[in-house]
Amino acid sequence: MDAQQGLAERFEENRTHLRGVAYRMLGSAIEADDAVQEAWLRLSRADTNDVENLRGWLTTVVARVCLDMLRARKARREESLSAHVPEPVADGARRSDPEQEALLADSVGLALLIVLETLTPAERLSFVLHDMFGIRFEEIGQIIDRSPQASRQLANRARHKVRDARTEPDPDLNAQREVVDAFLAAAREGDFERLVAVLDPDVVSRGDFGGGAPLRETHGAEAVASNAVMFQRLGLEVRPALINGAVGAVSLRDGKPFSIGAVTVRDGKIVELDFLADQERLAQLDLTILDG
Repeated sequence: MDAQQGLAERFEENRTHLRGVAYRMLGSAIEADDAVQEAWLRLSRADTNDVENLRGWLTTVVARVCLDMLRARKARREESLSAHVPEPVADGARRSDPEQEALLADSVGLALLIVLETLTPAERLSFVLHDMFGIRFEEIGQIIDRSPQASRQLANRARHKVRDARTEPDPDLNAQREVVDAFLAAAREGDFERLVAVLDPDVVSRGDFGGGAPLRETHGAEAVASNAVMFQRLGLEVRPALINGAVGAVSLRDGKPFSIGAVTVRDGKIVELDFLADQERLAQLDLTILDG
């Protein structure tokens, strides 16, 4: 085995971890793959003879790549605090794609990713690397050109925003499914009162329809229930799916994906619905895992 082949094998051993870091940083499986590929290119060109911890070295490289991508994204949007719905990781009832399974197992809730979208690039990197992967602030500071103390402060600010958003769903998937099934059944039948009954009074619904438009947000059980009845009139076929490890749904119109919806159920009520209905971005996702 030559040195390059050995290096490639060691890189592959860390690919799932690196993908997890990049997905949390970017909220996009497609961009995460790009970041991981860039890390491989840099590794293949680098002298790593003195690198004792290749996993740590690669994590730092991926973090730097993601930081550059986040900064470029922010500059394009010219709206540092404007969130959009990240690309979800979807899985159907039957799991047959090992790569999809690995990413799904390593994913985080879409509600949390939406909160991460509101952070500055430095806040997001500090929070993700420290709180999710246990990387020391001394190392994080070197990546973002800040002191360890400044990196800690950035992570603290991010942590407070995440806690305030209360993104954690109920842990029982079967209980989640019962609530989501009740919501979908009430929507199909146009039963407004039953819809309101499964919604938290302060529920929020977000829809990302693309085209550079801001998120369409709806607040309150009655308003969200009204929208659910309206969308059902579009004649959509709704299929249950796991979205970032939680119960959600994929809507089809004329056999093509219309939206992917992540549902956050807490204390037996729906507290958040997040829909990606950007047709350009949906077209880039591999949704064949949902067929059948």
